[in-house]
Amino acid sequence: MKLLFVHQNMPGQYRELVQWLAAQGDHEIVFLTQREKVPDFAGVRTVRYKTHHKAANDAYGLSKNWETAAGNGFGAVTALREIVSGGFVPDIVIGHVGWGEMSFFREVLPKTPMIGFFEYFYSVRGGPVGFDPNDVVSDHAPYIMHGNNVVPLVNIEVVDVAHSPTWWQRNRFPPSFHEKIYVCHDGIRTDKLLPDPKASVSLGRIGRPLTASDEVVTFMARNLETTRGFHQFMRALPLIQKARPNARVLVIGGNEASYGGKSKHPGGLRGQMEAEVGHMLDWDRLHFLGQVPYANYQQIIQISTCHIYLTMPFVVSWSLLESMSMKATIVASDVAPVREVMEHGKTGLLVDFFDHEALAAQVAEVLECPGDFSHIGAAARQHVVENYDFLSVCLPEHIRQINALVPKDIRMAVP
Repeated sequence: MKLLFVHQNMPGQYRELVQWLAAQGDHEIVFLTQREKVPDFAGVRTVRYKTHHKAANDAYGLSKNWETAAGNGFGAVTALREIVSGGFVPDIVIGHVGWGEMSFFREVLPKTPMIGFFEYFYSVRGGPVGFDPNDVVSDHAPYIMHGNNVVPLVNIEVVDVAHSPTWWQRNRFPPSFHEKIYVCHDGIRTDKLLPDPKASVSLGRIGRPLTASDEVVTFMARNLETTRGFHQFMRALPLIQKARPNARVLVIGGNEASYGGKSKHPGGLRGQMEAEVGHMLDWDRLHFLGQVPYANYQQIIQISTCHIYLTMPFVVSWSLLESMSMKATIVASDVAPVREVMEHGKTGLLVDFFDHEALAAQVAEVLECPGDFSHIGAAARQHVVENYDFLSVCLPEHIRQINALVPKDIRMAVP
């Protein structure tokens, strides 16, 4: 089969799927992306496109997002024309629609089946916007949010089938979208993301490696930002350290903002929170590690006594399910998207996002009696294996969806 994948930041949500397909050895795969430095996947040809236009900073707010998306779309379709004229005519197109790249593909491939990844529908209700009562929501926010939805509104007519990884994400889209959207996670490699009692982590400030026998608290986000609850974590930290004087805290994440606005503090949100609570912290037991390689991240979770995952109502991070797969005991924020994948007291421990004292108390309880909570990590892994495993659960469903759109003679065997 000839497959064309499309994602602005290759491989994105297709990390596992595209590599599995390439490993079969009987598919021709092209990946269209805007990313300059891409991973080298054997059996995958990468084609880069340049956006044709980007909206100016002072562009009209209600159409700014679509203006940039249209520029991406025209840049991507220009590259698509070259791909097709070069002899590669895909049997199916699979891509993320969020940045507008597939918006004009029907002009070049009017009959080719297409599956679009529909990640998020903007609204001032039910998501991070307006979630914090202390954040002032502009009177214009509802209109700007809806203006941002031009991209999925255009692309739902482009694709034959839409895809969302969770029911919470699917249900944010209008009911008219629902019949077209199938729900299936990207998939977690539970065969690789395993607990490891022999794991260790070396830190420059410590003369010996940390292991699972140490008292370790972990917090992880791609970037340390309010959407992922970093400010609430920092407010809980002095209380955790006071209650547990031997605990070491390992923090993974960059100092940018992936979602929402940036802190106005010159040191970013980390600098803002250090100014607020830094005088109450034991800095000898606090380690900011930045963004670490994937293998190191796994080792950090494997030695964790208690892992903290905080988020406003938003897309659930891969790291939550990955940590569950590694049998971590997780304290997480009690919001709808987390409740979809985690049950309080069974596969995790849920606390009010805004109650940093409750967060600290729950973490301290886990640290004091980790054996009392060991069943949670085991149940968490079992839940992920049964519902989110890539090879046994998610891959077969994605293959079924692809097969339903292509001719019988090129359909793949369902694993």
